[in-house]
Amino acid sequence: MTRYGLIHTVPALPATFHDLVAAQAAQAAQAARPDTEQLHVIDPWLLHASITAGGVTPEIVDRLAAHVAHLRDRGADGVLVTCSTLGEATEQVAARLDGTLPVVRVDQGMADRAVELAGDGGTVGVLATVASTVGPTERLVHRSAAAAGVAVTVEVELLEEAGRAREAGDTARHDALVADAIGRWTGRVNVVVLAQASMAGAVSRNTREPAEGTPLLTSLELAARRLVQVTQTS
Repeated sequence: MTRYGLIHTVPALPATFHDLVAAQAAQAAQAARPDTEQLHVIDPWLLHASITAGGVTPEIVDRLAAHVAHLRDRGADGVLVTCSTLGEATEQVAARLDGTLPVVRVDQGMADRAVELAGDGGTVGVLATVASTVGPTERLVHRSAAAAGVAVTVEVELLEEAGRAREAGDTARHDALVADAIGRWTGRVNVVVLAQASMAGAVSRNTREPAEGTPLLTSLELAARRLVQVTQTS
């Protein structure tokens, strides 16, 4: 049996990721019901602490590492951290494990695909609702570009009002504000990415016709696919 571990900071995300990982695992195994199990950990403190501190701290990294260790002890063959704010903390935890357990940051696959679509000299538009996500996302996209041997420009819009709406539990307003921003950026850049997995629900609310050749990326499906791939090859 293959066991997938997932760590979340937004309580609404486990069900979504559960379905995505199950679908990717089934596709990889070419079986409707592959022999897999998912183990989910939810810890909103990690995100709140990162926002308060303006980034990840040693305490946050240690707590994330403890969750990863718990999942490893439960038999997880690979772990996905679904919070983009924790991206760099995820990399630190993975480095501590020195390859003994795959630990995937949620936005790596999205960043790699964004660079591929933007091409050398292209522009990636990043939409985020949490300030603490902006720096890690920008740095990740530039690292992905460097790894691909190209250079890209990253332009960012921070949707603070949408972030406040989500914090207040007003998902409809959050999604509407993000959808409006998607409409504004479509056609202005080579590719638009949504920095946080929690923004993906807004995609269906974007009622404007997308400009030809302007892809919109979210991290969810790409992250689920990456988790399944690295777990199979570890």
